[in-house]
Amino acid sequence: MADPRSAETAPAADRGSAEYAHLAPLFDKLVALPDDHPERDALRAELVTGHLPVVQHIARRFANRGEPVDDLEQAGTVGLINAVDRFQPDRGVDFLSYAVPTITGEVRRHFRDRTWAMRVPRRLKEMQSAINGAIGPLSQELGRAPKPSEIAQRLGMPTEEVVEGLDAQQAYRGPSLDELVAGADSPLSDTLGEADVELDKVEYRQTLAPLLDELAPRERQILVLRFFGNKTQTQIADQIGISQMHVSRLLSRTLAQLRERMAED
Repeated sequence: MADPRSAETAPAADRGSAEYAHLAPLFDKLVALPDDHPERDALRAELVTGHLPVVQHIARRFANRGEPVDDLEQAGTVGLINAVDRFQPDRGVDFLSYAVPTITGEVRRHFRDRTWAMRVPRRLKEMQSAINGAIGPLSQELGRAPKPSEIAQRLGMPTEEVVEGLDAQQAYRGPSLDELVAGADSPLSDTLGEADVELDKVEYRQTLAPLLDELAPRERQILVLRFFGNKTQTQIADQIGISQMHVSRLLSRTLAQLRERMAED
């Protein structure tokens, strides 16, 4: 699993704060306006729109990690809006120095909370960055993949926690149903079972069984011949010795009684 925290997150060095210097006075104006001032929303929107290239720059640095860039930009924009709302220009810090960590944190939170195939504890999610950060240097030092005990020693944590964190990585991305099964030429989808269509009928059968026992023998026989013997009403009439019309009336009356009893149960 690629670690989103390993991305470079400071576009200010590349673009320079000077590119956004014309927006700096707007922060002083925004802070000076009352919360209910009619110009406040437009001024806030101008600041957010003007700094969107910063969001796009950070999102591109996190690209190629399995998430659409549009989703990363959306998460980053949330961070930008928060930064605009919370920034206090009188503290002597330029906006980019404040906004870049805020935007990056929102993108990281997107990877942490939205991209896992299964729900796992946040503790294990946050452990991934530490484990992945240690694996790279250890692999270079050892010339091989490090053992969990070696990762644990480097991080100063119990081996059992490292093993638990490594196991949790399997929940980050689920396997594709088109993926070939190991040792076979068939995709994973061919090995999966299907829903049993008869399962939905189990409850009805369990409810219906005692109700059938309560029927008179002739009515029960007609139902059995009709629905289990697949006989027509004429064939049932010939077998029982009554008219087909009589069979039809008995069948209709019995089915109505059963429906009513089942609805009550």
